[in-house]
Amino acid sequence: MDNKLHNLRHSLAHLLAAAVLDIYPGTKNTIGPAIDNGFYYDFDFQSADLRGLNADERRQISNNDLPKIEKKMREILKTWKEFEGREVTEKEAKEIYKDNPYKLELIDEIVSRRSAAAKAMADEEKLTLYKSGEFTDLCRGGHIENINELKKAGWKLSHIAGAYWRGDEKNKMLTRIYGLAFKTPKELEEYEKMIEEAKKRDHRKLGLELDLFTFSELVGPGLPLWTPKGTILRDVLDNFVWELRKEYGYERVDIPHLTKKELYIRSGHWEKFQDDLFKVTTREGHEYALKPMNCPHHTQIYARRQWSYRDLPQRYASTTKVYRDEQSGELAGLSRVLAITQDDAHVFCRSSQAKEEMVKIWDIIERFYGAVGFALSYRLSLHDPKQMEKYLGTAETWAKSEQELRDLVKEKGKTAIEAIGEATFYGPKIDFMAKDSLGRQWQVATIQLDMNMPERFDLTCVNEKSEKERIVMIHAAIMGSIERYLSIIIEHFGGAFPLWLSPVQVAVLSISEERHSDYAKEIYEKLKEGDIRAELWNENESISKKIRNFRLQKIPYAVVIGDKEVESKNLTIESRAGTKENLSTKQFIEKLKREIGNKK
Repeated sequence: MDNKLHNLRHSLAHLLAAAVLDIYPGTKNTIGPAIDNGFYYDFDFQSADLRGLNADERRQISNNDLPKIEKKMREILKTWKEFEGREVTEKEAKEIYKDNPYKLELIDEIVSRRSAAAKAMADEEKLTLYKSGEFTDLCRGGHIENINELKKAGWKLSHIAGAYWRGDEKNKMLTRIYGLAFKTPKELEEYEKMIEEAKKRDHRKLGLELDLFTFSELVGPGLPLWTPKGTILRDVLDNFVWELRKEYGYERVDIPHLTKKELYIRSGHWEKFQDDLFKVTTREGHEYALKPMNCPHHTQIYARRQWSYRDLPQRYASTTKVYRDEQSGELAGLSRVLAITQDDAHVFCRSSQAKEEMVKIWDIIERFYGAVGFALSYRLSLHDPKQMEKYLGTAETWAKSEQELRDLVKEKGKTAIEAIGEATFYGPKIDFMAKDSLGRQWQVATIQLDMNMPERFDLTCVNEKSEKERIVMIHAAIMGSIERYLSIIIEHFGGAFPLWLSPVQVAVLSISEERHSDYAKEIYEKLKEGDIRAELWNENESISKKIRNFRLQKIPYAVVIGDKEVESKNLTIESRAGTKENLSTKQFIEKLKREIGNKK
């Protein structure tokens, strides 16, 4: 999101807090950031003064209260003129928020980061308050310059949800109020229309209707089970990624799903990823974990021997599961799961080879997404120098890695948005963003340059001078989470996949079971021999019902077999789009193979 839109949305979060505190005095306001489609603010209503409200208003706040809050926001907006910021001392800030434990916690964190920054001689974070009208909030800034921007914008409150303070389920559950916000009312209207269309394309709904995946209460939330059709879809995509990687010299490797905790202590995951690990204790008392990432395991495949510089790069690829202990409230269909399938690869190479290897990965990504039909944009996910405690390695190492990625983007003739604080704890990355058919943007593939993991695992090669030389490591995912990627393409295509992706490419429909089933079966067998994914529908049902089911299942082609087809030995073919043609079996199979080969 651009800065102006971010500032608009963040300003509206302030306005929301002002309205809530006006209606419910004593409410504890916590944090209110801008998000992709608007804003939210988290509140603790437990201490709110409800004495002036009637019995209905004193109940737990709900979506029914949003019109009242939104009305108050618009009333307050008429009195606002500008946002005024001022720096305050720790003592002043704590006096102002002495009755708000959430703000006091935030103040302590800011002060702690300031101390760390001072020791590192980095820029210090300031304690600042921003005021508009009668409302003041602890805030680092980023607001609109002219209040009229809020008056001209398109915005509304959308819904209420529960949210743990700081996202930690050990903390108190707060009330989160969400709002939508765009620069103009027309943009808001277009967004709401898109959301309505997205509901029709919801992958959870289509996944069940098209028999792609299911969930079981006995298996557990966040653990999808893939049907034969869904497995075909996954395999077609994964095989395509592998065919592309094979061209560039990648080799398949396989790794266990379980590891001793010592591997993750060395990699830094035990410290930095502690809350997301599924931990296991053996009967002998040894601590293990289900892997949340594959990179530490791949380092140990590289570390099995001493490599000469002549042997590099080493390129390893695995399609394998990783496991992350997400909060149950964050799980959503295929978008957020506990068991994540990754098409993961790691390149171990010399520093001088890194750019060439990253260019190759970029080419794989462009070829893959070009075939699927996604336009790509780019984001550089960088570390936050004010919070170095979140990352492995030194500031110098991070600066070098980030500059290499900037140079790569420039060399490819592209521009990238820079996102401070979005890097993982071990290295910066280029995130590839895909825009779907509804205009939504998704983070998909990644290229990540890592100088920290080779340092922690002492990964080297022997160079031309017979000396050990530190190598670098490149992390690359094309689809990333295959589950999440499939949720995107199911909604992108609305379940109507192109021929090469469709789990069922052709349905063979007999008009009469008695007269036409033998020839229908013959055609079905020929399609299967030609490596076409076909289904035979010889049931004793009306042809109109079979055609209706063919359309509901969004299969690309149907072959209708009746008296005419049995006599002429030609096929009547109906496409998903409704076009019809007559071809011989050989011509039809050749047509299908051309379309599949061209990724149509």
